[in-house]
Amino acid sequence: MQTILGANGTIGSLLAKELVAYTRKIRLVSRNPVKVNEGDELFPADLNDPAIVEKAVAGSDVVYLLVGFDYKLSVWQEKWPKLMRAVIDACILHKAKLVFFDNIYLYDVGAIGHMTEESAVNPPSRKGAVRALIARMLMDAVEEGKLQGLIARSADFYGPRNEKSFLNEVVYKNFRKGKTANWFMNADKIHSFTYTPDAAKATALLGNTEDAWNQVWHLPTDPAKINGRQLVSLFAREMKQPDKVMVIRMWLLKVLGVFMPLMREMPDMMYQYDRDYYFDSAKFQQRFGMSPTTYVDGVKAIVQDGA
Repeated sequence: MQTILGANGTIGSLLAKELVAYTRKIRLVSRNPVKVNEGDELFPADLNDPAIVEKAVAGSDVVYLLVGFDYKLSVWQEKWPKLMRAVIDACILHKAKLVFFDNIYLYDVGAIGHMTEESAVNPPSRKGAVRALIARMLMDAVEEGKLQGLIARSADFYGPRNEKSFLNEVVYKNFRKGKTANWFMNADKIHSFTYTPDAAKATALLGNTEDAWNQVWHLPTDPAKINGRQLVSLFAREMKQPDKVMVIRMWLLKVLGVFMPLMREMPDMMYQYDRDYYFDSAKFQQRFGMSPTTYVDGVKAIVQDGA
């Protein structure tokens, strides 16, 4: 049995499709899970309850932690450590392996220009401090010999039907509405994005490869050093829209935060947009020989999907 905690999210549903290559027993866990494959087992659950987490993990060989909480610092500080503790304890109890799908928030600000699995952990934001804490919890259990686990780390997302992607929301959707594309801080800085179908395929592969355990992996990401303006141009060309971008500076972001709660959470994260942000996945590509989708092909797929 392979179990996805947080199965309704963008990566969760894609991962479920990929796992059928490795197992016919897939358990989808979320508040209101929906079948992806005919044989999926649905397990409705409130994962804020450790007792429910333990039941959701029971009988699993591999567990994928893909839960996404509301993008609020207070929620992350309250809920993430409790959930990680519950999942680790449940996996240890039931002798299940754990794959944690992570982001780059824990890396030192000086590493953002070229991130590898060996980059320094020194989070420059309060959300990053939460991510560093929970990643450390997992790796402590691994190093103590209590758990087999791995961290599958992704850059910012993009891909078809992705409601959580900055690139989809402020470039693709703006162009669909006939509006100018937006970008944060500086559109001339490099910014890597991981294509969601690639992330799901690679996560399934990691969870089913014996020598992948007990380490961190960067998920396959196009190695092209592309900047925001160039990404906007790819969408503009594919969608036959004017190749223009409006850059949102910090002062405007703070003004927008008065009216839009999500924007109030963003200023702490703007260090990712005022400098180069380059995500290196060479370790994965060399081990597995999987070439990531190019930005050109990824943008075409989003536009052709039309959602």
